[in-house]
Amino acid sequence: MGERLDLGGRRLTYQDVLDLDTREVPRHLREESPGKFEETEASIARYIDREWHEREKERVWKRVWQFACRTEHIPEVGDHIVYDIAGMSYLVIRSAPDEIRAFPNACLHRGRQLKQYAGRCSEIRCSFHGMAWRLDGELKDIPAPWEFPHIDRENFRLPEVSVGTWAGFVFINPDPDAEPLEDYLGDLIGHFAKWDLENRYVEAHVSKILRCNWKVAQEAFMECWHAAATHPQTVPYAAFGACQVDVYDNFARFITPSEVVGPMIPWDPSTEDMLRATMDVRLDEPLPVRLGPGETARSFISENTREKWRGFLGDRIEEWADCELVDNFTYTVFPNMMPWGGVHKLCYRFRPNGDDHRSCIMDVFTVAPFSGERPPPADEIELGADDPWSDVPQLGIVGNILDQDVFNMERVQLGLETTHKPTVTFAAYQEDNLRWMHRLMDRYMEAE
Repeated sequence: MGERLDLGGRRLTYQDVLDLDTREVPRHLREESPGKFEETEASIARYIDREWHEREKERVWKRVWQFACRTEHIPEVGDHIVYDIAGMSYLVIRSAPDEIRAFPNACLHRGRQLKQYAGRCSEIRCSFHGMAWRLDGELKDIPAPWEFPHIDRENFRLPEVSVGTWAGFVFINPDPDAEPLEDYLGDLIGHFAKWDLENRYVEAHVSKILRCNWKVAQEAFMECWHAAATHPQTVPYAAFGACQVDVYDNFARFITPSEVVGPMIPWDPSTEDMLRATMDVRLDEPLPVRLGPGETARSFISENTREKWRGFLGDRIEEWADCELVDNFTYTVFPNMMPWGGVHKLCYRFRPNGDDHRSCIMDVFTVAPFSGERPPPADEIELGADDPWSDVPQLGIVGNILDQDVFNMERVQLGLETTHKPTVTFAAYQEDNLRWMHRLMDRYMEAE
């Protein structure tokens, strides 16, 4: 049979899974989740009300650090991307070899968007009347200067928003009083240090419009105990309902033990059952691997993953514990970024779809290791609301799992619009990080 951890009448903890490993595990774990919020309910207004959305634009999206792109999206001077959020637009540009700047994407003359697409430029010139700025935002040219004697050319610079980088990700913050990104991320930097996301590349980028508020979509990925109902094919190999949940200041995480039997499955899958589910092998097909005497699904997956990653990391892979090779470390960086830790390559991002509070855009990035020269980042594949994730071969079996998640989201939004119950109710422990997100959201929404 597969490895089942003896609960002994108590909740299965992540430490139980770590104890299966034979090597000492370097980790940043807390014995208890340090932010046990008392709130068990949240108002549905935050998902359905236009007034909430308008305040969210002013008090959240204009005040928080948010992931805009990867550094490899803008590797050369003049490379730029356009980052849109909640009806607002920002131009993120490499202004010098070691300098990235960001500006509100609007001409100072009549307000026309300066750039509509990603690309490369030698100057920032408005297509409407031809006013131009240098890459650092300094005014360069006014085609009819005699028409603007009232402009102070020295001070007619493009206004800037704050920029920071971490682990190869570029963040912006429109708040002129924003704390440094390093202070905002805090302990997260140490959590990811070993996993070295900076030295990876965007292997795939797929975005999709979802017919729900962005928080409805994001919350579906912030807990895993929904998998027993939504992803039944994954239940034989993951201990759903036994995740460890930790909340910190501006980030939270949950860790899902894998290749062990969790408390939400009523039967004991065999090692072969677990491997079939993990490798997506049908029952009428032979299992393509053979286990040695005494080998378990967990030991088999961890050792094979270790050897696969040895080609990228060399002997540094020996510093990684089995849990980093097998289990799911899923983080949320407030408000809307979800990078995965360990060997997993996924990173999610959730945004309102333009200025529509009842639909959103979900971005899925796979950030992969590489050998030799860094490959160029993959082009974005854009999916409409009715296009399935599984149509994108670059996502592999993840596409099928995402389709199962999306199946719920529109129904959640419709249910929230319909219900007579004024709140949603959170689980006592497994949704602790959802309560963390709403508690932090409320701090921004209620601040002057």
